[in-house]
Amino acid sequence: MVVEYTREEELDRLVHELKTVKTSDWEFHDKDNSVYSTGKGLNKNVVEEISEIKKEPDWMRRLRLRALEIFESKPVPTWGPDLSGIDWENTSYYNRPDERKTNNWDEVPDQIKDTFTKLGIPEMEQKYLAGSVAQYDSEGVYHNLKKVWEDKGVVFMDLDSAVQKYPDLVKDYYCRAVPFSDNKFAALNGAVWSGGSFLYVPKGVQIDMPLQTYFRMNGESTGQFEHTIVVADEGSKVHYIEGCTAPRYEKNSLHSAIVEIYVKKNAKARYTSVQNWSKSVYNMPTKRSWVDENANMEWVGGSLGSKVTMLYPSSYLRGPRATASNLNISLAGPGTVKDTGAKAIHLAPFTQSKIVAKSISIEDGKAIYRGLLRINKGAVDSKSKVQCDALLINDESASLTFPHDEIYDPTATFSHEASVGRIGTEELTYLRSRGLTEDEASSMIVLGFLDDVMREIPMEFAVEMNRLIKLEMNKLGAVG
Repeated sequence: MVVEYTREEELDRLVHELKTVKTSDWEFHDKDNSVYSTGKGLNKNVVEEISEIKKEPDWMRRLRLRALEIFESKPVPTWGPDLSGIDWENTSYYNRPDERKTNNWDEVPDQIKDTFTKLGIPEMEQKYLAGSVAQYDSEGVYHNLKKVWEDKGVVFMDLDSAVQKYPDLVKDYYCRAVPFSDNKFAALNGAVWSGGSFLYVPKGVQIDMPLQTYFRMNGESTGQFEHTIVVADEGSKVHYIEGCTAPRYEKNSLHSAIVEIYVKKNAKARYTSVQNWSKSVYNMPTKRSWVDENANMEWVGGSLGSKVTMLYPSSYLRGPRATASNLNISLAGPGTVKDTGAKAIHLAPFTQSKIVAKSISIEDGKAIYRGLLRINKGAVDSKSKVQCDALLINDESASLTFPHDEIYDPTATFSHEASVGRIGTEELTYLRSRGLTEDEASSMIVLGFLDDVMREIPMEFAVEMNRLIKLEMNKLGAVG
């Protein structure tokens, strides 16, 4: 007999099973057995070396060198958090974990396979996913796509492999939504990118299971610079999931990714990201989507860990009736800064966007919402709603909001709401009167505060988010 669970019962069951998980289950690291590294520092020779190792076509090598010039010409941003802790000269920009790439899990090197097994990746692939890519340090080591989708023309693999196998298709989209000139970190990615994913869903193909890439950064004083491209062609539907972890070291590392998503006419794309970087990582990605006529883009994100995160997924609504939503949770723990938000640019009539940002600040953690909403002239009858909610756990916690709203069409409808609160004594007293301990009551309040975003995250990832938030609170004795 097969026992079926409701979503709520399944969540309760899995959370109960995972209560014994320790923080160290994410913060472990392996011995560095890289087969190749470009060493510390970045210059023209390093960029050419990366391109040569990958046996790339000349057009990609030229693009890398152009991106390096732009990176060297742009200053480090000073309008946000302090980035002086990034040690550009002592960072390793490329580390190759193994010579092989495979679509057979048994052929993945034992040490790397053990790492991903600890993180639960093979089990997730078997139970929940249409395909997966696993990246370890600078390279994708494994990719696989279920045959039913391969037969329908879906392409899903690491971007390096796609450059070799589908160069013309990659050229059509590479760095169109996010040009090198966009910012210093986008230019850095253009110069030294390695790994990431390339996902192409043909016209009319609607994939009913998510596809996932999991990124693991293992080394100390290293960088991970994946580049991901997702193309949902006309009338298609896809859900792409990204997970990220890294061990904690004394010296800082750098994560600077690019994600480009192209949602064609009548297509629908969802991008879910759960990032649990360690507190020795500067997390500086650039994520952007182009949304065409009657298409829909959904961003769902959970930002945990990291020393500093600057992340603002953006949607360019380029065709009539294009829609986008951005739901985000950020947790600013002790000594960390989460400078996060979203951007929605309305370029066509009857477009709609919704941004919901939830943040939790603990001890001296600082959560910042920084967003841009622009409705251009001619974007007739467009609508947008922005909602920013912050929860402060301690007296030292901080929450700041920097919205930037530009409404240029008189027919537009726009609203912006913001709230900041603390866990109140009345709520705690009420829940404790119902038999809960103070820690259990606090935990219920925090998870309830996040509920409208958590329920949009796939169940298995909602469990992980729930678990990670509880672990972070447990370390402080703030929440059980």
